[in-house]
Amino acid sequence: MGIAERLVPDGLWEIFLNVAPKPPTRVQGGGRPRCDDRALLAAIIFVATSGCTWRQLPSVFCASWHTVHRRFTYWSKNRAWAKLHRVMLDQLGASGELDWSRCAIDSASVRAVEGGALTGPNPTDRGKLGSKIRVICDRNGLPLSVGISGANLHDSQALIPLMRGIPPIRSRYGPCRRRPAKLHADKGYDFGHLRNWLRQRQIVPRIARHGVESSARLGRHRWVVERTMSWLNGCRRLHRRNERKAEHFLAFVGLASALICYRRCARGGYP
Repeated sequence: MGIAERLVPDGLWEIFLNVAPKPPTRVQGGGRPRCDDRALLAAIIFVATSGCTWRQLPSVFCASWHTVHRRFTYWSKNRAWAKLHRVMLDQLGASGELDWSRCAIDSASVRAVEGGALTGPNPTDRGKLGSKIRVICDRNGLPLSVGISGANLHDSQALIPLMRGIPPIRSRYGPCRRRPAKLHADKGYDFGHLRNWLRQRQIVPRIARHGVESSARLGRHRWVVERTMSWLNGCRRLHRRNERKAEHFLAFVGLASALICYRRCARGGYP
């Protein structure tokens, strides 16, 4: 089994073929033959999981790093990673693997080495430029909605956009679903307008209150999102932001989320 088959199993490759954009048309008989898409996808996954730079890509993939990066840019522009994540969520929902009884929201800050859009001074890192990875996961820790923002954006401003980012996901019984029964969050989301917004959508807010409750009290339900962050950190490319373009960094977050969901589908257990 070659490296492409190890990094991109047959099941993942078949799903990706359904969401990948069609290759651009080329003049007949002109230019070099098109590189194998599966090998290039394997190279992109290698960059995401190993954290290496594009220039450090091993020659075993039989393609230059320029070619791999161009294909990554083309697929990212066509939202291939978000579509892949969506298909995985539909498969999990149809098989009853998603637990909508409780969801949790959290974020993690990473340093933005190259700067770029959606960065800002990180108050927890001496004001250095950084970004935040934001996640909403189900009770099992599977990422339902992901996003990025500047490190200086308050958590309260990200809850509504992230909740609206949950797509209609297939259900084992009944229609598609996109709203959890409860949402757990820490004190960074303790605002009345957020509680009212959730209640209007029949979502019970379980948010720690300043000066009343301890965040540790919600630990028995919120620990799953911390574990999800750990799963995302399995893609070492997310340890810090090396991409100047925000859409490229978001693409790696989407790819990492899709891989987490795929491993759940393939193994029938936790990633």
